Parts: sequence; C-alpha cells; structure tokens
Amino acid sequence: MVEPIQRFLQQLPKRHQIIIISVSILLLVLLVWPSEKASASRDMAGYEPLEPGVRYDLELYLGESHSLEDDPSNLTWVDYEVRSGDSMARIFQRVGFSARQLHELTQAPDANVLRRIHPGDTLRFARDQDDNLVAMHYRLNDTETLMIYRDEDGQYVSEREQKVIDTRLEFAHAEIRTSFWNAGVSAGLSQGLIMSLAELFGWDIDFALDIRAGDEFSVLYETNFIDGQFVGVGRIVAAEFTNQGDRFTAVRHEDGRYYTAEGRSLRQTFLRAPVAFNRVSSEFNPRRMHPVTGRVVPHNGIDYAAPVGTPVMASGDGRVVASAYNNLNGHYIFIQHGERYMTKYLHLHRRSVQQGDRVKQGQIIGQVGATGRVTGPHLHYEFLVDGVHRNPRTVELPKAEPLPAAQMAVFKKIAEEKLAMINGRKRFYLAMRDDD
Repeated sequence: MVEPIQRFLQQLPKRHQIIIISVSILLLVLLVWPSEKASASRDMAGYEPLEPGVRYDLELYLGESHSLEDDPSNLTWVDYEVRSGDSMARIFQRVGFSARQLHELTQAPDANVLRRIHPGDTLRFARDQDDNLVAMHYRLNDTETLMIYRDEDGQYVSEREQKVIDTRLEFAHAEIRTSFWNAGVSAGLSQGLIMSLAELFGWDIDFALDIRAGDEFSVLYETNFIDGQFVGVGRIVAAEFTNQGDRFTAVRHEDGRYYTAEGRSLRQTFLRAPVAFNRVSSEFNPRRMHPVTGRVVPHNGIDYAAPVGTPVMASGDGRVVASAYNNLNGHYIFIQHGERYMTKYLHLHRRSVQQGDRVKQGQIIGQVGATGRVTGPHLHYEFLVDGVHRNPRTVELPKAEPLPAAQMAVFKKIAEEKLAMINGRKRFYLAMRDDD
C-alpha cells in the first residue's frame, strides 16, 4: 500500500509533492489535537471528586442587595407607650413629628382606630434620615397589628397583619376540700376559668350553699399560643362536676352554647343564686326567729352574707315592678318573670335599675348592702311561684329547651368524644397522683 503511494508521488512535479506533504502534515496535526472536553478533563484532574450525599460550602459572589436597612436613608424605629391623657397629637409632638404628618397619616384607610388608643398601648414609628414619617405600627391585640406606611406614590396606606393562633387543649381536675375557689386555684385554673366554670353549672348548683367537701370537677379548656409563646386561656370545651353525688356535664356546641351530654341547654330560665361565691347566713325557714325583734317570723327567702358593694344579678329575664326604699327592706327590687314567677332582692346598698326596666338574666341590678332592718351586710333573696314563697335552692325550675332534633345526633357524638377525653385524662391524673 505504501510503495504505490511513493511511486505516485515521485512521478509528480516537485512543487506538487511539497503541497501534498504539507496538507498531510496539517491533517495529522488536527487529528491528534486535544478537544475542549479532553482539555477540561485534564484541567479537572487536580480536583477531588464530589461524594454524593455530602454538603459542600460554595463561595459565590452576589451583587449588592438593596433593602430599607441598606438604603442610605436608614430607618430609625421609635417605640412609644401610650400614657393616660395622651392623644395622637400629643404623641406626635413628643416623638418629633409635625401636625401635618399626623394629618397625612390619619387619611390612610383604617386609621380611625387610632382615635381609640388606650394607656399601655405601644406605637412604633419609623423615620428616615430626613425625619420623614415612613411607617407606623399599632398592635391592636395579641393576633393583629395595624401597619400604616408610605407607598411608592408617597401616600399612606394601611394593612392588618394577622398572626396565627395555635390552640391547644389542657386538662385540670380537683377535689374540693375547703372551697370551690381554692380547689380551682390549686388545679392551676385562672380566675376567669374558675368563674366560667361556676357560671356553666350555676343554673343547677348554688355555689354559695350546695358545695361540699369531697365534690370534684374536671375541665377541658383551650390555651392559646402565638409563635410558641403563651398568650392566654381560651374557652371551656367540656366539663364535669360532681356535687353531693350528682354528676353534671357541660359540652360546648358549634353554636358557642353549652349543653348537657343529653343535649339539654345549660342556660335555664333562672339562676340558682343571684350572687357568686358567698356564704349563706340564713336559710329558707317558715318558723325562724327574727334576729332583731326576737319574734317568730317566717323567713321566706335566703340570706347571702357578702361585703357591701358585692354585685347582685337578676336571676332571670323579666321586668322590674318595684325599685324603692323603706325602713324594713331598705333598698329593694322586685322583678316579674312572666306570669308565674317573681324574685325579690332586699337590703341593697345601691339600686342600678328603675321600675319598668327590662332586665336580662345575669344583669347587675344592684349591690349587696345593709339597709333596712338588718344586723349586717347581706342580700335577702326571695322566689315566688304563683304568689307563694318557695325555697330558691330547691324549687323546681322550668326545664331548658333541648337542641333541635336535626342537630342532636351529631352533638351527642361530639359530647361522647369530649367526655371520654375528660375521663381518660382524669384516670391518668389520678393514677399519677397515687404513684406520688
């Protein structure tokens, strides 16, 4: 193969031989010249291979970023706590903003809420290097903040920032030894929860008279957290109260009201007691001897001993038929509840309603006092049915309306789950207590 090629080249002119040899050499050089891939492979030969699944730090150069903090007109934030007697005009003057800036800011939508600031509230102001008011934040509550700021057109706009509440369920159980209040405190309940628990069962239990040592209660309630921080106690989800051997239950329905496990509304026509957490100084007694006169005079009601000024509530919805004063009863109020029922409140320190007023159950109508023929401050409370005095703590009260039949099945299932949760946590609590 090589010899024929040599003979062929020898027959060509010298000039042609030089050209052919030059082209051949050039082609040979191109064939053996390394490609980019090969060059890159050689360039990378000095680097260690990357292991899969291993995180490596990379040094990257990023261009300059620009934000409000990096901007030459750096913002300065000032916090101001509202004081008693403060107005927005006075606050703006104190933090160094003009009346014109206040006027412009109050033109923003939703800025009218700034008219209702309260002592202890905090306002946050942002100013630039030219002392221009750039933004203002006002914390409305634990979950909501009003933010007013300048937009690109230089106008103040507003928006509300909402924080998500993380609601968790907590459980508490206590056995009453000295008082219901002390038991609630020992169980770690807040004052508000203790009062709410008493209000729930206040239609069935007179907390001033019926509570006994050995009674017990369990409660499932909400606690609220924002960003992992506790912000307050929510509502009672379900509760159970055992009073003198009788078991009472309460479960919150989706309508926000509370019902027994059987679906009967806890809110009955009358409260058992018109005052909260007070001792009874004198029972209903038709043959009682009067402490002042010494004569046998029927005691047609119950006396609740309490400090002067203790709030007195209307035990049911009705109309005030008497609100007056005499030497025997002192300041007194009579309320008519429909055609059959009347309640009377005697020896008040002060009356908050007048004859003819309509009142709602639980409404404050006066204060405990010591007016009239008395030996000390107390509320004398009477309950009449068809004009006849009855014992307020034992009289049979009208039954509350149950849930509509269409909602009963769903509610009973929910109630069963919640009460089972209470019983399960109660067993665990008692087991842990016995182990201690």
